[in-house]
Amino acid sequence: MKQEKLSDKLLRLLPCAILALTLLLHGCAAHTDSENNSPWSQLDEIKAKINPPTFQDRDCLITDYGAVGDGETMNTDAVALAIQDCYEQGGGRVVIPKGIFLTGAVQLLSNINLHLQEGATLLFSRNPEDYLPMVLSRFEGMDYLNYSSFIYAYEQKNIAITGQGTLDGNASEDHWWNWAHSYDDRDRLLKMNEAEVPIYDRKFGPGFELRPNFVQFYRSKNILVSGVTLKRSPMWNIHPVLSENVTVDNIRIESLGPNNDGVNPESSKNVWIKNSYFDTGDDCIAIKSGRNQDGRRLGISSENIIIENNQMKDGNGGVVLGSEISGGVRNVFAQDLTMDSPNLERVLRIKTSSKRGGVIENINMRNVEVGQFKEAAIKINMFYGDPGDFMPTVRDVTVKNLTVTNGGQYGIVIRAYPESPVQNIRIVNTDIDGVETPTKVENAENIELENVRINGDEITTESISSAAS
Repeated sequence: MKQEKLSDKLLRLLPCAILALTLLLHGCAAHTDSENNSPWSQLDEIKAKINPPTFQDRDCLITDYGAVGDGETMNTDAVALAIQDCYEQGGGRVVIPKGIFLTGAVQLLSNINLHLQEGATLLFSRNPEDYLPMVLSRFEGMDYLNYSSFIYAYEQKNIAITGQGTLDGNASEDHWWNWAHSYDDRDRLLKMNEAEVPIYDRKFGPGFELRPNFVQFYRSKNILVSGVTLKRSPMWNIHPVLSENVTVDNIRIESLGPNNDGVNPESSKNVWIKNSYFDTGDDCIAIKSGRNQDGRRLGISSENIIIENNQMKDGNGGVVLGSEISGGVRNVFAQDLTMDSPNLERVLRIKTSSKRGGVIENINMRNVEVGQFKEAAIKINMFYGDPGDFMPTVRDVTVKNLTVTNGGQYGIVIRAYPESPVQNIRIVNTDIDGVETPTKVENAENIELENVRINGDEITTESISSAAS
């Protein structure tokens, strides 16, 4: 009798169990569909396209070519000989052993891994003459001929800088950094850009004071920078230009000079910056695509940029897009970041102007922990620089799981043109404490806020949309 009652009970519960299972499966499917439709669903596909280069099992030790690691002997020729010999043998590692090796410009060739052993330092000369002959380069988004970057590669492939050593740019207030105020030279290059002067007629170098970047890869492919420490850069630290398949992994940048940006991919594709530390005199990571006419002439965007598991300290911004952004930026994914400094100006920043223009789209950030910042957690500004006739577009920006313990002036700032409002902004699960002004929004459409709190108060879509109108 008891067995029959139990059976009857199970039969009665069966439809409920089936219904519950159906709802559970439907919920799982809906969650999967939501994930599949998320911009983050592109991430694995992009990562699969970014593969570090591999090299022949061959070591060419620079001391075998006459290099002396006493910090005083010039080793430019010895390093160049080692690179050339290794290249002619089919490639491999050019090894910098323990010691301080003074050098001028280092020019990488295909299939070369410049490897710094632990305790090794490449100390770069303070004499501008040691960075001649001039090379094709790019300064603040404008192409020209100038002193070589300290480490430079042009139209090379399968190249790397690796190891546990240090790249010391040797810049100071009296060397290189004092050129930061050479506005007449920069204005000359700006005028050449506006007049579309042929690039090879834009000659600077001796007699001018436009600083070269520290490490620049120009029109190169299959690039790795891993393990090394960079300090005292003359200007931007790592600058891939018109390059593809770039991995920056487990590096330290400790360089607080003027315009000492950390890593600046420019008009470059498939770039992965991960596991690294930034303490910089300007933006920690800034994504760019050319300035004004030079950016529009080529029309090459920066795209498929992954920024993952990095720590940011000082800097004008943690993750920045612009301001030299005339070629556009798309498909940026920044996740699992920590930032903390009273000198860190902003967490996520997008900056352009109607003179620079550009289409900036599909920008995504998630899982970011911030201790302290100075100005704004999220800032989108279309009024950075002079006005012009090239209206910028900013759309499809998502921020999720951002936590700020001790903010600065603003939580969220958006400034755009009425004729080109920022579109499709989504902020989810974000908690920002300690800011003076929660939001300042001018001209934005389709703002979606979900579980956003600033200074403990819930910020709704309705309230911020009202402020934006």
